[in-house]
Amino acid sequence: MRLLVLAVLSVALMVVDARFTLLKPVRSQMSLVLMEAYWITDLPQRLWQGVASQFGSRTELVAENEKLKTENLLLQGRMQKLAALTEQNVRLRELLNSSALVNEKVEVAELIGMDPNPFTHRILINKGERDGVFLGQPVLDARGLMGQVVELMPYTARVLLLTDTTHSIPVQVNRNGLRAIASGTGNPERLELRHVADTADIKEGDLLVSSGLGQRFPAGYPVATVKEVIHDSGQPFAIVRAVPTAALNRSRYLLLVFSDNRTPEERANDAAVAQEAQDRQGAESAAPAPAAPVPAIVPKPQAPAPATAPAPAAAPATPAAPPARSATHAPATTQHARPAAKPPAAPANRGEREE
Repeated sequence: MRLLVLAVLSVALMVVDARFTLLKPVRSQMSLVLMEAYWITDLPQRLWQGVASQFGSRTELVAENEKLKTENLLLQGRMQKLAALTEQNVRLRELLNSSALVNEKVEVAELIGMDPNPFTHRILINKGERDGVFLGQPVLDARGLMGQVVELMPYTARVLLLTDTTHSIPVQVNRNGLRAIASGTGNPERLELRHVADTADIKEGDLLVSSGLGQRFPAGYPVATVKEVIHDSGQPFAIVRAVPTAALNRSRYLLLVFSDNRTPEERANDAAVAQEAQDRQGAESAAPAPAAPVPAIVPKPQAPAPATAPAPAAAPATPAAPPARSATHAPATTQHARPAAKPPAAPANRGEREE
């Protein structure tokens, strides 16, 4: 009897969980308890890695150190080229008046579990709603896109991989920009492009990147590489199979992408405002140019000021005069007021010579 009651209760809970969202808070709270279980199950592997790292031989460590130094040098050289390309990309975007982000904000997450169901491709990561993760957030590894977040919990989240049969992503051929839809096949090593015309320009080896359509995945990230293209003259569409660039079964550390969530209208408005501000700033910087000759005109009216220079010319007459005459200032004022007073000064000098 108890077994029957428990079986009926289990079936009822599964139906409610599948068709309604009533148990979503309960599942979210249960994830806090399961988080401890994940930590405990992962503890032996971490302990083993710690012990192995402690007892590693010195020769292996030295060889690994040399290898890492070489790789670091190569990566630094590539980084210098990447910096130059990034700056060039920024300048080109400014010329095109584009408001798209050049670099998205990312956060590192770690894979802590996988869905045991073989017909679904889902993984569990150690970042959740408390860390700013949101539904539909793109997830990628060091090689390309992996999937998107489909379920949130306080400290964990579930990610639906690209190869799941219920997942599709808009892509484009990097060589010529041909757009298509890449859908999962249930095989972790294969994607399929649906409804590609038989005459489409696509061939083996083409790189498929995210097109950015749908405003879910950021544009330009690698998704897959075309492995096989089958043309059938009796069918309107070609069969195109591709291999994901991301290591879906091997990557342990992932990146959560925080892209620009603005709508196209908001981006256009922001771009218009930025362009208007730039034009206003350019007009203000160009306005002072005609006023530059004004400071050259201002000193010219002061040029007649040297006309007072003749006043010192009368100074030699004061030393020849007696001390009694130099005490008064009246002759000096008459000299400044009436320049014609200079001729009477000659007889005074003659009188002094006669005496």
